[in-house]
Amino acid sequence: METVAVDIGGTHARFAIAEVAGGRVVHLGEPMTLKTAEHASLQTAWQAFAATLDRPLPAAAAISVASPITGDVIRLTNNPWVIRPSLIPERLGAGIYTIINDFGAVGHAVAQLPAEHFEHLCGPDVPLPPAGVTTVCGPGTGLGVAQVLRAADRYHVLPTEGGHIDYAPLDAIEDALVHRLRAIFTRVSAERICAGPGIVAIYETLAALDGRAVPSRNDKEIWQEALEGSDPIALAALDRFCLALGAVAGDLALAHGANAVVIAGGLGLRINDHLLRSGFAHRFIAKGRFQSLMAAIPVKLITHPQPGLFGAAAAFAQEHS
Repeated sequence: METVAVDIGGTHARFAIAEVAGGRVVHLGEPMTLKTAEHASLQTAWQAFAATLDRPLPAAAAISVASPITGDVIRLTNNPWVIRPSLIPERLGAGIYTIINDFGAVGHAVAQLPAEHFEHLCGPDVPLPPAGVTTVCGPGTGLGVAQVLRAADRYHVLPTEGGHIDYAPLDAIEDALVHRLRAIFTRVSAERICAGPGIVAIYETLAALDGRAVPSRNDKEIWQEALEGSDPIALAALDRFCLALGAVAGDLALAHGANAVVIAGGLGLRINDHLLRSGFAHRFIAKGRFQSLMAAIPVKLITHPQPGLFGAAAAFAQEHS
């Protein structure tokens, strides 16, 4: 059976044709990426994707959305689109559909992808456990979080909004960072720091502590300078970002009772080498009396280029098998 797989984030919407059978993804076609800012709605983006094909679209949709899935009006967290699931058959021509939180979709990808799509980050270098809870988290436009519960040959995905838990500073620099953000947002969540835009506040805080006056710049510029190594403050901000992400990933694993963790998201792939060289692993296990427990948890990076699309199709396959 074929379905249109869609992965809608804060910045991009990705589309592909997927083939599913027996509750699993058999094949994922070539993806197409559209900027959400250039399309008024999911329907117009859907039509733009359809216009690139020389065939009718399947009458089925597998949609992952960067938002909680509640009720019949879905307002995306970092995207102005509004989606009404009850109108999907009428607006998209999809008689059957699955709609799932974006990191719920990534959870399905984690559950179904083979081992070659995961790279070891820290902890024991072993495959993901066949049973137990895997915490999935990843930085992008926001900070996505989900859980995968495996039991025997079955699995269940629990989407969460764990990226919006309070951020816990662990040293004087992070105290200054949280103080800076609290003046703007009142409440400082993990997503304010451990998502792509968070690099701006980290950069500005480090510059202020160093007594430097820096020009205002956006997160894309800072990320580019950090990854190039062309700006020492940007590079220091990247190191600090990796520390913060390690601490938050460890907190989530503790809260979930996880026996494995997977880091996902496009930004995770971009900073892979830095995660390996940074203090990510130290911060992940630095949980006081539970340090030995944390050190026994394998932490992986998902390397599949389109885990959201694959996972949306996997969720559809599981629901409609």
